[in-house]
Amino acid sequence: MEKIYLAIVLAPLLGAILAGLFGKVIGRSGAHWVTILGVATSFVLSVFVFKHLVIDGAEPFNGTVYTWMLSDGIHMEIGFLVDRLTTLMLLVVTFVSLMVHVYTIGYMHDDPGYQRFFSYIALFTFSMLMLVMSNNFLQLFFGWEAVGLVSYLLIGFWYKRPSAIYANLKAFLVNRVGDFGFLLGIAAVLMYFNSLDYAEVFAAAPAMADAKIEIFNGVQWSAMTVICILLFIGAMGKSAQVPLHVWLPDSMEGPTPISALIHAATMVTAGIFMVARMSPLFELSETALSFVLVIGSITALFMGLLGLVQNDIKRVVAYSTLSQLGYMTVALGVSAYSAAIFHLMTHAFFKALLFLAAGSVIIAMHHEQDIRKMGGLRKYLPITYWTSLVGSLALIGFPGLAGFFSKDTIIEAVHASHIAGSGFAYIAVLTGVFITALYSFRMFFLVFHTEERFDEHTRSHLHETPAVVTVPLIMLAIPSVVAGYWIDPVVFGDYFGNAIYVGSQHDVIGHLAEGFHGAAGFILHGIMGPAFWLAMAGLGTAWFIYTQKREIAAAAAERFHWLYRAMVNKYGFDRFNEIFFAGGARGTGWTLWKLGDVLFIDGFLVNGSAKLVGWIAGIARHMQSGYLYHYAFSMIVGLLLLLSWFIWFAPGT
Repeated sequence: MEKIYLAIVLAPLLGAILAGLFGKVIGRSGAHWVTILGVATSFVLSVFVFKHLVIDGAEPFNGTVYTWMLSDGIHMEIGFLVDRLTTLMLLVVTFVSLMVHVYTIGYMHDDPGYQRFFSYIALFTFSMLMLVMSNNFLQLFFGWEAVGLVSYLLIGFWYKRPSAIYANLKAFLVNRVGDFGFLLGIAAVLMYFNSLDYAEVFAAAPAMADAKIEIFNGVQWSAMTVICILLFIGAMGKSAQVPLHVWLPDSMEGPTPISALIHAATMVTAGIFMVARMSPLFELSETALSFVLVIGSITALFMGLLGLVQNDIKRVVAYSTLSQLGYMTVALGVSAYSAAIFHLMTHAFFKALLFLAAGSVIIAMHHEQDIRKMGGLRKYLPITYWTSLVGSLALIGFPGLAGFFSKDTIIEAVHASHIAGSGFAYIAVLTGVFITALYSFRMFFLVFHTEERFDEHTRSHLHETPAVVTVPLIMLAIPSVVAGYWIDPVVFGDYFGNAIYVGSQHDVIGHLAEGFHGAAGFILHGIMGPAFWLAMAGLGTAWFIYTQKREIAAAAAERFHWLYRAMVNKYGFDRFNEIFFAGGARGTGWTLWKLGDVLFIDGFLVNGSAKLVGWIAGIARHMQSGYLYHYAFSMIVGLLLLLSWFIWFAPGT
């Protein structure tokens, strides 16, 4: 099995190398074939691993591939942990990535960077697979930074656009803030546990539950709380939680396929996966769990609100991702790790579907992304329309679709929790249900219904996108409908086994399981709950305002202009980023340039050494006059200096 695990991660890497380094040799078709075959190989092998572990009941694999370094008794290794949590992530990542690869053939077919793009997305897949398969913090950090690096390349793929360069720099800087906290968390793990291996750290964690750390003089913190919060700060950057969320909407500057891959199956899910993997640590600190819960609640509610004022079709979906990541984080905060991973899985399918459907609309509209310039596209793009409807209904949690099961489970888990912040979280996630339905169907109605708001030239060229675009939409629509019926084994069953640990005092899922009577019973219970009616209220409000009485939206924006301006300005977070992170980075660079480069290197080292040599030469030239008496005088002076040294300074004299 070890060779199969290696093949899963190396197959996309091989495709990336061939497409990236030999793209001109193998051509455009060769580039997409090698990368698609690489990812397809990973997907097929992931299915085999799923059968081996889940269906056949094999034991999880935890082993070292090779030891990179041994330092002071600490093993720094590359190794794999393949358990049921890993297996589920492998299926999600490889399947969504495969659909995105196929879709890219149609979306990027005229782009001059065709081979380069396929190389990047295959490398992105490899990085995420290394992250989810890691069995130690060193490899986790490698995958963590690798997905960040490749996302930088992909967001700025169209590097001639100033907006793309700004966006990838923004993503890079904001993620460095989170990654600094993450690195400090790993350093704290190493300091207290003297190991980077998951199994060793998790086994020793209970004994460290009462350990204290003094950050400030006289102020003691729980070491476990500090470790968990630092690790979560890393997740705040990768999984775009307030206030480190500002990079994610701007990542829309990259091509649509990578928007789907970043937002659905890779990178942003890394933080959610990491916290779930670290559940044996987080369960030892209720303070850290409350911190996670509050941050997730704020993100779920307030980022969803921003979706209401977006007019770019991709940015609406992007703010939806922020909100849904907030839901997953809330689930982690109430120790409903299985519900968080379940929502991660269902969300990956319908969010990738929504992004790719948005890309299909953009292709048909000749790269127009403003929903105010669309309308009536239902009759021109029937496949895109129906798949978008499935994705939108799954997103708002319509009964029977995948998003319903996962989102309702999170809401019920929050309601059953009693840790600090759970009351606010429950209000936030319920309010978020209404807001999600409102902004989702605002976009849906403005794009596919209402009157046509485009010119005759655009109308004459409107038609359904090619099969390489629509087939991935259909393939993603299927799990967006059926994946929710895995709720019994994944959430309430023993699917994860020992991969996730939940303390008895935080076991909200165990409490909910007592009242679970199958998927049909869950649907009936959900229809009678507040979440369903809030979703329907949001859908109905969107239909009325944006198809019947559109002037209501304009009047509300005018009436509550202060709120509208605050939302358009994204609560000032972008401005803060420009001043603090971007401005701070530029200021630091300017200071280092002036003091380090101009003053020290150029001024002191280069020019200073030249001036010193010139000064010495200016003195020395007076001794090289050509007169014998000058040379004799110099010899006498030199002799006197030597005698003086031997008389007064030489040792033993």
